[in-house]
Amino acid sequence: MSSSSPTSAAAATDWYAHKALGDGLFWIQERFYQSNNRCNIWLLRGSHQDVVIDTGLGLRSLPDYIAEKGLLGGAADRRNPLLAVATHAHFDHSGGLHQFPQVAVHSAEVDALANGDNFETVTWLSDREILEPPSPGWRARHYKVKAVQPTHILQEGDVINLGDRQLTVLHMPGHSRGSICLHDRHNKLLFSGDTVYDGAMIDWLPYSRVSDYVSSCERLVGLVDSEQVDQVLPGHYNTFGAKRLHRLASSYINRAGTCPAKFSTLAWRTLASVALRASNPRSTC
Repeated sequence: MSSSSPTSAAAATDWYAHKALGDGLFWIQERFYQSNNRCNIWLLRGSHQDVVIDTGLGLRSLPDYIAEKGLLGGAADRRNPLLAVATHAHFDHSGGLHQFPQVAVHSAEVDALANGDNFETVTWLSDREILEPPSPGWRARHYKVKAVQPTHILQEGDVINLGDRQLTVLHMPGHSRGSICLHDRHNKLLFSGDTVYDGAMIDWLPYSRVSDYVSSCERLVGLVDSEQVDQVLPGHYNTFGAKRLHRLASSYINRAGTCPAKFSTLAWRTLASVALRASNPRSTC
């Protein structure tokens, strides 16, 4: 970790860190964003197309980092085109989308991104979460998700063709109305976004819907039961296997209909809506 003062700016190449996981897969994180909201950024190479799945806050150039570190596939003189896919529109996943010429998101959240709707993107950032500012004088209160017009509008069952591997779009609403998972059927990998990760599932944000979340979790259980998933690469925290996926999804299904869960969801939804409207007074919902 850099020892520079809090008022200094983190260099672009220092802002991110990555780890190669093998078979053309890279894990990227924002080093100076210390929060439970810090998302996992996944880069997957194909023989003809690469994808970056989720883009973080977008405070420094993610495309520049990827290029400078030589993470793209293809020949040195002809790198693969890069498609940025958002598993959903929330700020911690979509903030960097504006940096990419090719952007994909589910149809339900196209307008939120195109309009820069910081209510639906649940933009919530504090100075204490940013250990080193991305530029001199930067303050979290000025941060907004920049509007971006998606070039690829995704629907359930669409296939993102990377050449030697394909990612199938699974629409999994609940956490947000446009949440998706990307399923590499051949390798039994599931990029799950915030639909499921190894922590408490959040169903109380704007446009969250418990009934949809239950249905999505039932689909996840079905994927495990039909042996279509071996490894989950989530939007937050660590990767995990099929047994843990089954347990997390089943636990949510069993808990969602209980009175304590319903009360908790209602209370948190009310607080979140008030807080987000106060911090984004000009946003629409």
